[in-house]
Amino acid sequence: MPALTSYTHALTAPQAAKLRTLLVGRGWDFQAKPYCLYAATKGKVNVCVYEKGPKIVVQGKETEEFVTLLLEPEVLGEAKLGYEELHHPEMFQPHIGVDESGKGDFFGPLVIAGVYVDGDVARRLRELGAVDSKRISSDERIFKIASEIRRIPGLVWEVVAVNPERYNELYDKFGNLNRLLAWGHAKVIENLLARVPGCQRAISDQFANPAVLQRALQTRGREIELVQRTKAESDPAVAAASILAREAFVSWLNAQSQKWGMTFYKGVSESVKKTAASLVHLHGREILPTLCKMHFRTSSEIPSGILSDHTN
Repeated sequence: MPALTSYTHALTAPQAAKLRTLLVGRGWDFQAKPYCLYAATKGKVNVCVYEKGPKIVVQGKETEEFVTLLLEPEVLGEAKLGYEELHHPEMFQPHIGVDESGKGDFFGPLVIAGVYVDGDVARRLRELGAVDSKRISSDERIFKIASEIRRIPGLVWEVVAVNPERYNELYDKFGNLNRLLAWGHAKVIENLLARVPGCQRAISDQFANPAVLQRALQTRGREIELVQRTKAESDPAVAAASILAREAFVSWLNAQSQKWGMTFYKGVSESVKKTAASLVHLHGREILPTLCKMHFRTSSEIPSGILSDHTN
């Protein structure tokens, strides 16, 4: 079994402070890093404790030793690494995990991905450090892990990208985002069940009344157990799906940035609005529905006509 080289865990503020004291006392080298309470290195392991959470990210060849010999016994106070199957056996039973990317971004598609795992695949995903894509800040790392995920023997995956024009049509048809999301999740689940018909369970994040997704499922999907819960990304299949969905979404942004000669940003920031305004200025307002989600309030905040100097 490959050695663990990446590990992420939530900390309390007292735990983060206690760990810092321990690392200082043991001669770790500290560096300043953006968004980190502190970062430290010793031997073949790097530790970053992020402000948001806080949470710890451990990387390097000695990750497993650090977690089992220092972090768990002296900071967390419990042994979890290597005992996941004891604490959460359902994560290692055959099932489908589904997640999406792009629903909060003005530019780009809504991407829904699904991953089928069994016990061996789930273990391999945890060894790869497959966690919720929102906890991975680097697009480069998203692409790397996504590539590794697709190479895992026995893993079956499906990605459905609803590009902006189709997204806008579907939104008008369904009338709200939750029904559109349910349609997308159901489509991915049905597609995977056609390839792994013996699967009996699927899990996704709860984004609406559970009945909305249940109603959207077709014949195959209605025969399985559908689990919808908050923080579903802790499940390895859902985490892997979130990474594949994010990869497809970022790939679209990168391709469009290159095609149009301007940067397509994530989210709904001022930078997003400036790019949209530049597109309208150069190509007319009719360009927006081909690249943007038009029900966002952002669409009404994009000026028409000639740009002012500060938006160029």
